[in-house]
Amino acid sequence: MVVGKMKLTFQKRVKLVQGLGLLSWLATLCGAITFTLGCFLKTEFRRRSEVMDNTDIHCVPNTLMIVGLASMGINYFAGRICQDALDAGRFPRWKTFLKPFYGCSIFFTTLMLIAVILSYVMKGSLESSLKIGLKNGIRFYKDTDTPGRCFQKQTIDHLQMEFQCCGNNDYKDWFEVQWISNRYLDFSSKEVKDRIKSNVDGRYLVDGVPFSCCDPRSPRPCIQYKITNNTAHYNYEHQTEELNIFIGGCREALVNYYMGLMNTIGGVVLSVFLIQSSVLASLRLLQTSMEAVAGQENVEIETEGYLLEKGVKETLMEYLDPVLKLMWLNQATSPEDTGTKTADS
Repeated sequence: MVVGKMKLTFQKRVKLVQGLGLLSWLATLCGAITFTLGCFLKTEFRRRSEVMDNTDIHCVPNTLMIVGLASMGINYFAGRICQDALDAGRFPRWKTFLKPFYGCSIFFTTLMLIAVILSYVMKGSLESSLKIGLKNGIRFYKDTDTPGRCFQKQTIDHLQMEFQCCGNNDYKDWFEVQWISNRYLDFSSKEVKDRIKSNVDGRYLVDGVPFSCCDPRSPRPCIQYKITNNTAHYNYEHQTEELNIFIGGCREALVNYYMGLMNTIGGVVLSVFLIQSSVLASLRLLQTSMEAVAGQENVEIETEGYLLEKGVKETLMEYLDPVLKLMWLNQATSPEDTGTKTADS
């Protein structure tokens, strides 16, 4: 069953070539934009790699960069094919090249669609990565003298000020870790000794937060220590009063930022996917309509073009059969089989 059959006069073929030429160069530009977006997203992830636990989320920018480069190559060749489209003598030279070209093009175009889907469904992986990464970042905040963690404090402080957040889930996360380095504690002080002895793990825990949690918009000087002690501050009630520190956690702020970024990029790449699909469909119509002109003295005759000569399933199997046969051949000549045959002989 032929899919997408269409009759094309010579004038329509000329217009198709002109439109396809412009569309292919537009798609080449879109491929460059896709690659740039992938690089930008990759850079954003690497900027905060210290508060991200795994690299699974990097599959989105990596895929975008791959399909962006592939799109530029695909559409460059599509533009070159358009230049020879109406020349009955030069166009047939592309015939042997077109089948693998379509195979690669469909693969990378599908990969582009997968990248769009991933940009919308990676929220769970991103949230899990940030949850563990931020937890470790807060735990190592005090280790400014430890190799490999020297800039952890700087990273967390910049993060909290930039995104106006505090802690992992909220500001109370700082109450559960010792975020003040021992080098800045006076161990001869009774208060310090009592706090360390009162903790099972011997940590110096305080109901306070780093300065980067302070909200500069608050009219009151920042209360970052003894946050839960109402008597330690004048005219203060922490249960009812609006605290002058950032209340929201950094995990939620970062998830919202990255998901907003990926959803926007996903929308752009979806538009590129539609343009890329239009290029391939138009090129296929042009190719099949020009095949009917081959060997004809009158090139201005009306011809028929189509997207698929057979059904979708039959066409898919036609492309997959060589791959499956190659896989079966490799399995038949595997090293284990070779060793068994040698032993038997």
